[in-house]
Amino acid sequence: MQNNFTVFFPGKLVFANGCMEQLPDEISALQPAKVFIVTIKPLETAVSHLAKQLNEKGIAVQTDMEIVQEPSFTDFEQLMVQVRAFDPDVVIGIGGGSVLDVAKLAAAQLGNPQQLSDFVGIGLLKGRTRKLICVPATSGTGSEASPNAILVDAEGQKKGIISPFLVPDIVYVDPLLTLSVPPAITAATGIDALTHCMEAYTNKFAQPFIDMMAFEGMRLIAQHIETAVKDGTNTEAREKVAMGSLLGGICLGPVNTAGVHALSYPLGSLFHLAHGLSNALLLPYIMEYNIPAATAKYAQVAVALGCERQGTDAATAAQGVKRVRELIKACGIPQTLQEVNVPEAAIPAMVADAMKVQRLLKNNPREITEKDAIAIYTEAMG
Repeated sequence: MQNNFTVFFPGKLVFANGCMEQLPDEISALQPAKVFIVTIKPLETAVSHLAKQLNEKGIAVQTDMEIVQEPSFTDFEQLMVQVRAFDPDVVIGIGGGSVLDVAKLAAAQLGNPQQLSDFVGIGLLKGRTRKLICVPATSGTGSEASPNAILVDAEGQKKGIISPFLVPDIVYVDPLLTLSVPPAITAATGIDALTHCMEAYTNKFAQPFIDMMAFEGMRLIAQHIETAVKDGTNTEAREKVAMGSLLGGICLGPVNTAGVHALSYPLGSLFHLAHGLSNALLLPYIMEYNIPAATAKYAQVAVALGCERQGTDAATAAQGVKRVRELIKACGIPQTLQEVNVPEAAIPAMVADAMKVQRLLKNNPREITEKDAIAIYTEAMG
């Protein structure tokens, strides 16, 4: 284990129920002439109220609600046509992970001599001149606290843009914004956040400093996700899952994800399954695969998930897998690839795609070869 690590935290982080009400004053303090907001239709009323308040302060506001699924490079370039024409001083993302990713990239692209193609990859973006504010409306991706953004290319492959300049200047996490998120999305995004924490904690490049946040994130999400799914108005459950998601987002920068995310990407690109659902479908199977290579760590995962310690680490770790399966079932998430109409004949194509995601596979505690990936997908078929 190496103890060298770098963390880029947001410049300011506000976490509180109802903190969205403070946002107009926060924005006004930056003294912008123009603000561009990327958001989603379900938040139209809240965002219109925010825009009205900013207008009253003499700030021009333009809003876009076109990002409705995982964004492609084409989606982003189309958005940038209007963003460049408006030329805002501040870009704000209010929504789920896709909206936040696009807002982060828009702020980075404005006034930047680099083209987007110049900084796809790790550490290639050289700077950002516009202020960036992120306000998550789901508890899942953790994009508000991470240096990562994901776009889908013309072949359907997910491409990562990773840079400290994508970490927002200001983050407002208002768990009350998640109250209206439907149960299925609450469940899938919550398991995605759990996966971020677990893959950071069991990572080949795990760090003790990040382990603290990853462990607490797992604990919070495991304890409260079922309630958040079944009673979306439960503010305590929403608040705890939002905190778990935020902690998972912080883990993404210095440690990042591993095998679950790498193998889930083809489910999105080939079958257009939601990212969180894709992770949930594979998580228990990859946990089982990884346990022999990181038994003590997965025993700790089980403890974080609320399991009692057994006589051995292996037995404790096995209880963790059982607990994850129970959580997934309790949240109403499908448990096999067959249930979401992924055919066994697609396994070779999925394996070929997954093997391209070496930036994440290299983090996995146990090497995943093509043969291993075939076995994992086959087992996940059910």
